[in-house]
Amino acid sequence: MKRGKFLLIALSFYPINLLAKLKRYITITIEKGNQMRTNKGFKVDSGNARFGKHYKMKGVTLNTLDIKISAKDTDGDLAVFEQTGLTPNGGPPLHIHPYQDEWFYVVEGEYFFQVGEDKYTMKLGDTIFLPRNVQHAFIQLTEKAKMIVSYLPAGKMEDFFKVTDSWTSPPTNEEVVKVFEEHDMKVVGPPLKID
Repeated sequence: MKRGKFLLIALSFYPINLLAKLKRYITITIEKGNQMRTNKGFKVDSGNARFGKHYKMKGVTLNTLDIKISAKDTDGDLAVFEQTGLTPNGGPPLHIHPYQDEWFYVVEGEYFFQVGEDKYTMKLGDTIFLPRNVQHAFIQLTEKAKMIVSYLPAGKMEDFFKVTDSWTSPPTNEEVVKVFEEHDMKVVGPPLKID
């Protein structure tokens, strides 16, 4: 009798354990939402964008941004762009990303960056890290230039570039500020100028 009672008690814990595992699975699935992470490697050829769309930063610069690794590939953890600089003496306004770290790697040309109060001239092969909550901006110093830009986490940057690409006329300063805010950035000053 004792063995039968033991087996009965042991088996009664099985549904409880199964329910606990199911609850954990459901919680993880809900927390992840609709985001996905690719489970297969991929290659993006030089001169191409991940999904074939070259975004222009109309109104801010004339630069082209190509998604190389999308937020859709990383469950929102990372986004990587190749930025082709077509705007000598141009760049974004001084701004802050409250929720993202950023880094840039110069592939061609030269840039001037401000990060907080620090200023840096950047050339081929240089890397710069821009921590979240620190004001920053850059200006393109050469006729043509190119950088790799990464956002960690990806945030709303892909959507931001989709909006700037859709502008058909130069936006007002108020429109620029509004679009930055809608994509979790805060404009805190004008674009940089070279003295």
